[in-house]
Amino acid sequence: MPTYNDFFGPYGGRYVPEVLQPPLAELEKAFQEALNDPEFLKEYEDFCRDFIGRPTPLLPARNASRELGGAQIYIKLEGLANTGAHKINNAAGQALLARRMGKKRIIAETGAGQHGVATAAACARLGFPCVIYMGEEDIRRQHPNVYWMEMYGAEVRPVTSGSRTLKDAVNEAFRDWTANSHDTHYLLGSALGPSPYPDMVREFQSVIGKEIKEQADFKIDAMVACVGGGSNAIGFLAPFLDNPDIRMIGVEAGGRGAGEGNNAVRMADTGRPGIIQGYKSLFLHDQDGQVLDTHSISAGLDYPGIGPQLASLGEAGRIEFTDARDQEALEALKFFARHEGVIFAMESAHAGAAAIKLAREMSPDQNLIINMSGRGDKDIFISAAALDGDNWREFLDSESRRKYVD
Repeated sequence: MPTYNDFFGPYGGRYVPEVLQPPLAELEKAFQEALNDPEFLKEYEDFCRDFIGRPTPLLPARNASRELGGAQIYIKLEGLANTGAHKINNAAGQALLARRMGKKRIIAETGAGQHGVATAAACARLGFPCVIYMGEEDIRRQHPNVYWMEMYGAEVRPVTSGSRTLKDAVNEAFRDWTANSHDTHYLLGSALGPSPYPDMVREFQSVIGKEIKEQADFKIDAMVACVGGGSNAIGFLAPFLDNPDIRMIGVEAGGRGAGEGNNAVRMADTGRPGIIQGYKSLFLHDQDGQVLDTHSISAGLDYPGIGPQLASLGEAGRIEFTDARDQEALEALKFFARHEGVIFAMESAHAGAAAIKLAREMSPDQNLIINMSGRGDKDIFISAAALDGDNWREFLDSESRRKYVD
């Protein structure tokens, strides 16, 4: 059984108003009791199998490997999980825990929308009313996911403050939970926030890495995952952290390039320690502690902070960090679509871009695994506009004039 701590090296903690200390303590107690309860573990396992469709495949990317001429590439297809991404692993675990705790309502934040979709779907399955906070800018970029959240019965509340993206949605969700923690569970979507969320999200997402241990009948030399807050990366990597022979690479959003407001790179010299949204980690903020603007073509990678365990592992050198720019992610999206018939989410395409570079540097007798954290259906308004602009705009214009229902 894993050991749970409030801190990972210098990062983590529970820096919240006094009113949130009791519900967080209640959540921590319930979480640890649940993980020691065989009935709860069986319930989660059954939910993963029957509703999520686990295990997800580990695809040998033979065409891509042959084209690049380096390492043998494998792709963990989290995009084939129900709702289209890894986010459902954590949403399912926390929703089952909330039911065990007797909560009557669930709230969540979302950026790219996949956590919102996953939470809405889990709530529909388990009968919870659900409210999703989403920044107005992310609603504009990820409208298909808004449609699906509402189809599942969730109420999507637009957030108009700040940059109108993920960090602002997190703030609004915390405000709601502060007022309603007696009957509401805040289903936080990434491995960050105040303790016990980083441990809890890692534990529910570690199903990814645990499956790979069963699926990989070969020596793993490198593993690559994109990193926003870090839920897919820590779930993918955690079961292998004690194996020093595996090289681990986290890929941040390089955006448009260097410079404030052009990217979301925290693990280079740009991130600095801070305490924001209830935990201590590395953030993009100024000398006065004001969070800086970020940019990424992927709505799920533009968060200004990083999960505390990943920050600690990065500073310790256990995980290497690099970044991929918007254009590199788009090229990776095209590469894996054309060579493997797989459409990466824009977030996952950042991992794909870094893997393409790394694979070329490795030998053909080495093996590299990419975590495809989600599939790219949700990004059609972004990827089509970037890669097929004129045709896409013509299609949208024609659809805007079409009358479907009298």
